[in-house]
Amino acid sequence: MLRKLSGFCFLMLLCLASPAFAGEATAGSNAVAINTVWTLVAAFLVFFMQAGFAMVEAGFTRAKNAANIMMKNLMDFCFGSLAYWLVGFGIMFGADKFGLFGSDGFFLSAGNPSTGNGLWQYAFWMFQVVFAATAATIVSGAMAERTKFIGYLLYSAVISALIYPVVGHWIWGGGWLSNLGLVYFAGSTVVHSVGGWAALAGAIVLGPRYGKYNGGGESRAIPGHNIPLAALGVFILWFGWFGFNAGSTTAGTNLSIATIAVTTNLAAAAGAISAMVTVWIQFGKPDTSMTLNGALAGLVAITAGCASVSPGSAIIIGLLAGVLVVFAVELVDKKLRIDDPVGAISVHGVCGAFGTLCVGLFAEAAYGEASGVGATNGLFFGGGLKPLLTQLTGVISVFAWVFISAFILFKIIKATVGLRVSHEEELRGLDVEEHGMEAYSGFQIFTTQ
Repeated sequence: MLRKLSGFCFLMLLCLASPAFAGEATAGSNAVAINTVWTLVAAFLVFFMQAGFAMVEAGFTRAKNAANIMMKNLMDFCFGSLAYWLVGFGIMFGADKFGLFGSDGFFLSAGNPSTGNGLWQYAFWMFQVVFAATAATIVSGAMAERTKFIGYLLYSAVISALIYPVVGHWIWGGGWLSNLGLVYFAGSTVVHSVGGWAALAGAIVLGPRYGKYNGGGESRAIPGHNIPLAALGVFILWFGWFGFNAGSTTAGTNLSIATIAVTTNLAAAAGAISAMVTVWIQFGKPDTSMTLNGALAGLVAITAGCASVSPGSAIIIGLLAGVLVVFAVELVDKKLRIDDPVGAISVHGVCGAFGTLCVGLFAEAAYGEASGVGATNGLFFGGGLKPLLTQLTGVISVFAWVFISAFILFKIIKATVGLRVSHEEELRGLDVEEHGMEAYSGFQIFTTQ
């Protein structure tokens, strides 16, 4: 019996090894298969980030709005998938028009089950649609607890169909910013700042939650109802980020995925530590929620340069992002008096812009060359001011397009179907008022707000 089993195993090994004797054509086919599988696995990891965002946002907000948070995150992906299939992907990756937008490829027309490249388009679309959904869902947390559901659905469709794809074309689709030589490997600005600046516009148009600011304009803390849930969300996001960053190679045969994973992880760890230390010094306690946002800040900041910087530089970027997010949250909440329940503007908008600029400071040609990003040196490694100014141009232009277009969109929604629920609906909670149910049925929830 043992001899038969050994013989069977030997035959299986021969079958698996046989491509090695099939010449260059088979080797090329293997590379295509590996790259396709890698890209799809990475896409699935990024899709799982939707669950992470849902958990973070629900945990950082009140129990009476948890079901509404789940619905918004679910619908971001559902409406976003259809909108991106219809027009978003074509605007982002279609034939360039004036360096501003793509003009074909709508309805995923580039996909073709009869050709290798056509089949690859399906894998590539899958990877890109989860990025689009990530940009959209960032806004959910900043607009939590007071947004009308129908109004949010309209926003979700438009950002995936138009606002995000235009930025994507500028940078990843052969548009004018890519021709300047910008480095946005996995999207600190392309994805995260798009979501962050749209969140800023939405929070401004909405206004603060009832009871957030007193008569003198002083901020009142409205604690989230489930910090363990928020922590679970951060761990899920951290896990998914390995697909987000390393998957952006879209090539499992590119061994720089290992370097990218390392820089991603180190920046996240450094961001959590520096945020914890900063808030500990500032307020005398190592606040859990701020530390969780510190980890996310490190992840967002490293995303643009994860394939272009060394592990040591990644730690520095993460440390700085963790400090930055603490002060950014304070600025947005207490100075600007913009109510952002989860800190999305600070984490994704501010730290996304910061991380994009860091490429112009910390990029090293050896890492960029190995990953295929390009042999660019930042200011600190002899590259001069040009790379930094190029990155700054991208940050400013993306902010201008996203904030202005999102602000106009939210104003239109407010004037038509409505953007904000009534005072009474907000007090009772969006779960009951918008969805006719409770997230925690059978539990008695006490609230004074």
